[in-house]
Amino acid sequence: MADYVITTDSNSDVLPEFIRENDLTIIPQYYSFGDIVYGDELNMPPHEFYETMRNGELPKSQANNPAVIRGRFEKILKEGKDILHIAFSSALSGSCNNVVVTSNELLEDYPDRKIRVFDSLNASLGEGVSVYRAVELWKAGKSMDEVYDILTEERDHVNVSFTVNDLNHLQRGGRVSKTTAVVGSLVNIKPILKVTAEGELKSDGTVRGRKKSLKTLVSRMEAALDLEHYGKDRMVAVLHGDCIDEAKNVADMVKELGFTNVIINDVSPSIGTHAGPGVVGLVHYGQKR
Repeated sequence: MADYVITTDSNSDVLPEFIRENDLTIIPQYYSFGDIVYGDELNMPPHEFYETMRNGELPKSQANNPAVIRGRFEKILKEGKDILHIAFSSALSGSCNNVVVTSNELLEDYPDRKIRVFDSLNASLGEGVSVYRAVELWKAGKSMDEVYDILTEERDHVNVSFTVNDLNHLQRGGRVSKTTAVVGSLVNIKPILKVTAEGELKSDGTVRGRKKSLKTLVSRMEAALDLEHYGKDRMVAVLHGDCIDEAKNVADMVKELGFTNVIINDVSPSIGTHAGPGVVGLVHYGQKR
């Protein structure tokens, strides 16, 4: 059985220490303020990124770079290893397709190697929990095809819901109307959104007030659990856009439900571009989304 390497992109928001410990290869997703492009060698710390947005500068996100994909994948293939890549939702970006196209080109040059691209149909730590799961299965001795099949079987059970503090960033990305953004901000309406089984973002109602929106994330998680198949030892992830105290509050509520493996991380800038400062999300295994 050929050895294989697990790779992903920076939109998966996997914790830096986990990347280092498991020597993961990360394909960068890019973002820019004006003419300055960030995402690979040049990066902004999350707080600085979100503060820049709070000060009125609006970033743009960009897909991954096929030349970078090729360079990082080819290094692995030359070592005689196969690749399992876990990708950002194909419904939200062309990045997954860029990986597929580049992989097919590489396999013409390396016909004895194998590359499998798993479309997470998810974003941020919704994608990231599949990376954690893949590494867990790899360490347990599962083959690349076995890991791919398990990830596919579990994909629809990775639920992601989130809320934002400012509707205007979602309006810029076409997620809500301008009228909704203006009126919602005036009356303190907070949207709840989710990632669908097709990997798209969809409104899942609104609540009044920030505290209630955070509690709603947890109550909806509790209602969507499937403890018969996905127990409380499964990973739960809390993501946030420079609002760590609120993320910790959500994590504490999750722990009160009896979950033992809860992680917290920043939302990467290339996703934060659309969600804005103050986004808080909750990722968990449960019923099919």
